[in-house]
Amino acid sequence: MSLRVLVADDQEIVRTGLAMILGAQDGIEVVATAVDGQDAVEQARDLRPDVCLLDIRMPRLNGIEATRALAGPDVADPLAVVVVTTFDLDEYVYGALLAGAKGFLLKDCGPELLTHAVRAAADGGSLIAPSVTTRLLKGFATRDTPADPVSPLTDREEQVLVAVARGLTNHEVAAELYISLSTVKTHLGSLMGKLGVRNRVELALWAYQTRRLD
Repeated sequence: MSLRVLVADDQEIVRTGLAMILGAQDGIEVVATAVDGQDAVEQARDLRPDVCLLDIRMPRLNGIEATRALAGPDVADPLAVVVVTTFDLDEYVYGALLAGAKGFLLKDCGPELLTHAVRAAADGGSLIAPSVTTRLLKGFATRDTPADPVSPLTDREEQVLVAVARGLTNHEVAAELYISLSTVKTHLGSLMGKLGVRNRVELALWAYQTRRLD
């Protein structure tokens, strides 16, 4: 079954280009395009696509506000959102991820990374443009250190947490720690429950904030 994607950008040439790139990939179908954030939210709520690809700077409702409406902490049944932008600004990155986005890309990322991000988001994972990842995480690490979880992490959970924060995929974590893929997923679920986070990006942020990585 194809992944169903909604693409939102107020610039027609960009919107069409993103839709063409994704539509040309095996297993991906662009089911809708939107001209602004409000249009994106309305169509996404109606169509329930697997992934919403949203530009940040759009009229009526910007991409961060649209992300919060579709994937924010108060949304009962959140959708997977990947944010794309021309502007490599920390405030955009922080805003998008805190609003619930599972990915953050620059528009010059290329078809391969764009496709990877969409597939990762649909699979419950996340992807941030490599050019901003380290800066982003270190920036969050300078903020207030979060409280320790009520239930302490096990040694294995600590290992999985650090591996995820380093950017490893589930398969890579399994290979590095000599455990099964299902065990990795079990540990990730436990980590998210203990730390009160929603995705791998927030796990990585927590690891940096608590100085698990330099």
